[in-house]
Amino acid sequence: MGHPSQELRLRQQMTLAPRLQQSVKLLQMSALEFTTAVEHALATNPFLEDGDEQDTEPLHDGDSLKTSASFGEESAPMADPSPPSAAEADEPLPDAPAYSGDYPTQLTGGGDGKDMGQWVCASVSMRERLSADLGNYHLEPRDRLLAEFIIDALDDDGYLRVPLTSLCDPEHAGFSPPPDESEWTAALRLVQQLDAPGLAARDLTECLSLQLAAVQAVAPEVRDLALRIVREHLDRLGKNDNVGLRRLLGCTDDEVRDACALIRSLDPKPGSRYSSEAPVYVVPDVFVDKWHSRWRVLPNRHAMPQARLHRTYADLFRRARLDDRSPMAQELQEARWLVRNVEQRYTTIQRVAEAIVKRQQTFFEYGEVALRPLMLREVADDLDMHESTVSRATVGKYMVTPRGVFEFRHFFSRELATESGGSCSAAAVRALIKEMVDAEDPTMPLSDVALTQQLAASGILLARRTVSKYRGQLRVPPAELRRQH
Repeated sequence: MGHPSQELRLRQQMTLAPRLQQSVKLLQMSALEFTTAVEHALATNPFLEDGDEQDTEPLHDGDSLKTSASFGEESAPMADPSPPSAAEADEPLPDAPAYSGDYPTQLTGGGDGKDMGQWVCASVSMRERLSADLGNYHLEPRDRLLAEFIIDALDDDGYLRVPLTSLCDPEHAGFSPPPDESEWTAALRLVQQLDAPGLAARDLTECLSLQLAAVQAVAPEVRDLALRIVREHLDRLGKNDNVGLRRLLGCTDDEVRDACALIRSLDPKPGSRYSSEAPVYVVPDVFVDKWHSRWRVLPNRHAMPQARLHRTYADLFRRARLDDRSPMAQELQEARWLVRNVEQRYTTIQRVAEAIVKRQQTFFEYGEVALRPLMLREVADDLDMHESTVSRATVGKYMVTPRGVFEFRHFFSRELATESGGSCSAAAVRALIKEMVDAEDPTMPLSDVALTQQLAASGILLARRTVSKYRGQLRVPPAELRRQH
């Protein structure tokens, strides 16, 4: 039998699990997914109602929640909202990694109703999406960097066309000791699990095999036969040689036909679904603007539902003195959880957005070229949150800024060393390359070697293949294709 204190903690964790699970799920949802989930709860739980912010009662008295923060030369440090006392909370809160524990106290703001027309257009690249998914994994810095190098090296079709060991210069990348082949392979397997199956494959066979391994809604024997065709007889599939496949595989015409149909339903270019030219319409979570020479963050609450406890029904339930284990009691408890967790989501996203703006003010002033390196850990330390909480608060969350619409993840960029011992971000280097190309003589465009030399003259030391990779990510053709006669 376990130690009594251990058993008590386990019982508390089991009791709190549904609430914590809901908190995590709400936080990692996009604004649109969050809206759908809350509206479903409002429609199915009698103890919930959709109230505007002005009428919503505070969850506990005496505190107020700041809904915007401004940042400038004279800006003061952000004040964190205070957590509820043990007497005010429904139950004690554990120190859970995915839960920051700071409840807001009052819904604030104004305005009548919600405007789901507050949609904006944003482009999400394949690399941004994969980097965002990578943030959901707890990795050592070395392993995360290896995976990021792989993501950066993918071509527009989603394939990894270069050898793993040539993806970076270990000395300039800061690896000590240099990563071996097994480390690169482990990082590749991780990247291949992110987002759409088939990405980061090294050839068509691997691409289709990864997709087949992820297929669920087919008979196992059909999938196994399709895997054999992809791995052993892809040439015959291309020739529609069903007779030869049937003979080689020892199966029936119907089995070959079903397996081939499954293979042809796969995507041979999984990266093509991501296009910087194909807009993604999103509901922004916050707006960023400049007010009195300071950058501030404003929440976009009016585009999303506001859940509050239906006081009349809750009072009637209390007076009825029903059994605490009744279905109605459970619904009342779930309603309380939802109200608090909805507020928790708003507050966490707001605080993370404020921390990003505070650390990336040069970006908002000068643009992409001034985007500084930023890691999730820095923001987590600033806000006294777990890194996984910050990760969930950045994936699929968007801010509208004077420079465009950006996913929170855009502001977290890998650090590159400079000759002077300082650092710059990969995004800033791409912006510098774009500026160089825009300013070049059209009759004598800059080669990748020339771009590498110009970056080196600015103190940024990169391998030529890295510069070629960044140029490709910008969709800038090679010099010979840019030359105008």
